[in-house]
Amino acid sequence: MSADMSTAITAIIPCFNEEDCIAQAIDSVLWADEIIVVDSFSTDRTLEICRSYGERIRLIQHAYENSARQKNWIIPQAAHEWIFLLDADEVASDELITEIKALELDASRYSAYAITRDNYFFERKLRYIWKSDRVVRLFHRDQSRYQDLAVHAKLETEGNVARLSSVIRHHSFKSMEHYRAKLERYAHWSAKDYTERTGSITAYHKIIKPAARFIKHYVVQGGFLDGKAGYQISRLQSWAVRRRYEILAELRRNSR
Repeated sequence: MSADMSTAITAIIPCFNEEDCIAQAIDSVLWADEIIVVDSFSTDRTLEICRSYGERIRLIQHAYENSARQKNWIIPQAAHEWIFLLDADEVASDELITEIKALELDASRYSAYAITRDNYFFERKLRYIWKSDRVVRLFHRDQSRYQDLAVHAKLETEGNVARLSSVIRHHSFKSMEHYRAKLERYAHWSAKDYTERTGSITAYHKIIKPAARFIKHYVVQGGFLDGKAGYQISRLQSWAVRRRYEILAELRRNSR
């Protein structure tokens, strides 16, 4: 990779208590010209692992509000104009690294690049559910910003977005307990995002919408073809939708 400021890349990894996977994420971006790990005050061995890389990474700690605000806070601090952002439970594939290194980055042509994620369920690759999971992770620092949403905020960019052919490997499932706890946190954050757009909470929100989410993942996306994993994911995603509206109803009761 050229050291020229117009083509150099800063890799950013946000994290919190990711001792099980942070080293794999960092190892997959050691090719970058700068690596920033922004930590939300981890209490496990995450900081110890990060510090073992010495001067190869910049370790910055910042209090966490939500994913989008954490990323929007750290992105302007990158030394280079191009950003490659990786979550701590993700790994850049060797093919993706090769593809990125071969790019002629020019923001006047493309200001961002979308990348497909291969999702894994306890080390088993999901071949049907979420098979069209694409995320924008390579982008120009000054032309891109995450939506101000607590959950599932998308990166918005001023220019055109191209698509890369290689993948990021996403290992988000450590255990069923871990995944359920993650969805519970997301449900709390999502409830705040839905406060303004949701009227009276009815059976439609607590029954029909969760059922529709199950059908989306299990039937439309072909989750049933992923066997037990597809069923478990579809069921938990449905449960998370119901929890969103239960929490929103509770928030409204408390506010009154």
